[in-house]
Amino acid sequence: MQSEAVATLLAEAPPIKSTPKSPSATDGMLEGDFARDAAIVAAAVRRRRLMRLLPWLVIVAMLLLWEIGVRVFDVPEFVLPAPSVVAQSIVKWWSPIVSNALQTLKTTLIGFAMANVLGLALGVLVGSSTMVYHGLYPLLIAFNSIPKVALVPLLVIWCGIGTLPAVLTSFLISFFPITVNVAAGIATVEPELRDVLRALGARPLKIVRKVGLPRSMPYYFASLKIAITSSFLGSILAETIAGQSGIGHLMIVASSRFDVPLVFAGVVVTAAMSVTMYTIATLIETRTISWATRSQGDQSATGV
Repeated sequence: MQSEAVATLLAEAPPIKSTPKSPSATDGMLEGDFARDAAIVAAAVRRRRLMRLLPWLVIVAMLLLWEIGVRVFDVPEFVLPAPSVVAQSIVKWWSPIVSNALQTLKTTLIGFAMANVLGLALGVLVGSSTMVYHGLYPLLIAFNSIPKVALVPLLVIWCGIGTLPAVLTSFLISFFPITVNVAAGIATVEPELRDVLRALGARPLKIVRKVGLPRSMPYYFASLKIAITSSFLGSILAETIAGQSGIGHLMIVASSRFDVPLVFAGVVVTAAMSVTMYTIATLIETRTISWATRSQGDQSATGV
C-alpha cells in the first residue's frame, strides 16, 4: 500500500523544469572571461616592457645624479669628471680608443675561445667519469680560487711583454669556471638513469652525448656569461702591467698624465664591450636552450 501511495504521489507531482540560461547571460560570461584574459595579457606585456626599460632608466638616473653632484659640489676634474666631460674625452680621443679597444677585444676573444674549447673538453671528461670527477674536481676548485692577479707577473716573466700575457690571463680567468660548471652539470645525471640507459644498451659516450651534455647546458651558459665579462678584466689587467697596446695600456698612459676623463672613457668602453658580449651570450642561450629558460620567462611575465 505504501509503495502504491508513493507511486501515486510521484505521478501526480509536476515535472521539474530546468531554467536554461538566456543567451545574453552566456554571452556576458564569455565577454567577461575574454576581458579578464586580455587584461592579464596586457599587464604581462606592460611588465615586460618595463623590465626592458628599467636598466636604461636606472643608468640615466645615475648619470644625471653624477652630473648634478659633480656640478653642485664643484668636484675637481682630476678627481671625478662629469659624464659630459667623459663623453667629450671619448669624442676627442676616439681614434686611439677604437684601436686599443679592438686590440683588447681581440686578445679577450682569443683567450675566451681557447677557454671554451679546452674547458668544454675537460669538463665533459671530468663529469662523465666518477673516478676522474673525484680526482680532479677538487683540484679545479682549488685552481679556480687562486687570484689570477698573482699569476700575471709570472706570465710576464715566462712570456715577456706583449699580447701573449693578456691572452693567457683571459684564458685562465675563463677556463676554470667553464670547466667546473660543465663537469658539475654532467655529474648531475642520476645514477639510476645511467643504469637504466646502460640496461637499454646505451654506451657511456652516447649517454654523455644524449643526456649529459643537454643536462650541462644551463650550467655551461651560466658560466659563459660570467666568464666573458671576467675575461675582459683579465685582458685589461695584463695590459696595465705588461701591455704595449689595448685599453689597459691606454688607461695607464692616461693616468700617468692625470687625464682622468680618458681613464673613465676606457672604463666606459670596456663596460660597453662586456655588456655587448654578455648580451650575445644571453641571446645564444635563449635560442639554444629555450626549454630551460622558458619557465623563468613565464614567471617573470606573470610576476610569480
